[in-house]
Amino acid sequence: MKPELRRQLLKRRARLDTERIGEAAAAALADFLRRRGAGRVLLYLPFRGEPSPLGLLRRYPEARYFLPRTAPEGLSVHPFDAPRERHRYGFEQPAAGAPEVDPASLDAVVVPGLAFDRAGGRLGYGAGYYDRFLATLPPRVLRIGLVPEALVLEALPRDPWDVPVDFLATERGVRPVLRGREPDKMAP
Repeated sequence: MKPELRRQLLKRRARLDTERIGEAAAAALADFLRRRGAGRVLLYLPFRGEPSPLGLLRRYPEARYFLPRTAPEGLSVHPFDAPRERHRYGFEQPAAGAPEVDPASLDAVVVPGLAFDRAGGRLGYGAGYYDRFLATLPPRVLRIGLVPEALVLEALPRDPWDVPVDFLATERGVRPVLRGREPDKMAP
């Protein structure tokens, strides 16, 4: 079911102006992160037509930014300006041996995904890197899915190991997902 859904949603995303969507989402996300005092933020480098979170670098320059690196053992966190290399799937990531940062020191993680549902469920590319990573973070870390509004679905299929995000950032703004929230994550 997920592989066919991925194919359909990739076609839908290909018709969207994800550059414009990424800029609008980054503007809303900058205000959201600033209000919450999130000073250490994990971003991602977009590929395959994903909306880019990189507008945050310009819109919220007072934060420190980090990038993930994928390896067989999972995601590791590295300074944004660490040397980079090309992953075998074509995206850039911090190079092997780049200095690592403790993921527990993050305040927020901007999570890529092909689609999200209204309850924070995520449809990624199927490798499970982000699910395993998000499951290790302290509850205080904000988990924010960045996605076009056209790819926020009512519900997505879920597996027991899927880890939902807390908020969705779209071109319309940032909003909490539709489930119970911890008060400290909702505080302005």
